[in-house]
Amino acid sequence: MSSGTDYEDRFRRVYASNFHPLLAYALRRAEQPEDAADVVAETFLVAWRRGHGMPADAEVRLWLYGVARRVLANHHRTGLRRERLGERLRQRIRGAVTADPGSEVPERLAVQAALARLSELDREVLTLTVWEGLEPREVAGVLGVSPAVVRTRLSRARARLRDLVGDDLAPPGHVLGVVTAPAPKEGR
Repeated sequence: MSSGTDYEDRFRRVYASNFHPLLAYALRRAEQPEDAADVVAETFLVAWRRGHGMPADAEVRLWLYGVARRVLANHHRTGLRRERLGERLRQRIRGAVTADPGSEVPERLAVQAALARLSELDREVLTLTVWEGLEPREVAGVLGVSPAVVRTRLSRARARLRDLVGDDLAPPGHVLGVVTAPAPKEGR
């Protein structure tokens, strides 16, 4: 039991005498103070895990600098990977973002106002079906209702929207016509 206590006592001494020099080392090399704190914490975690392999007290600081150097290198690599991933995601999002169909029509304010007058569930059923391209069974899964409820709500929402915006606002194939068209029969 005393070996565990000796191990903990040694670690405490190593930590107390090396924390500030390691923090200063990390602060000079990390972009953010929070990153430096993470590097020091990770360095001492490695020291704790490898405590029995730590060199003698005269060499321990140099060993800790070496550990901190590797932790910093990993931190920088992780940061670069995160930046590259972020850039790839931003490019994909830019490529995947399509214009809101309601914004492509001159009557978009009328459509938005009409949509706002629908109940929240009817509006969600309609937009998930039309703008997101989901089938009624898929919409049912998203909303946690039965497909029959979705089909009924969709039919009513389209009819109500047609009443609110008028039947003759859109030529065939126009977004308004698609939004207000009767629901197609879903394949079983």
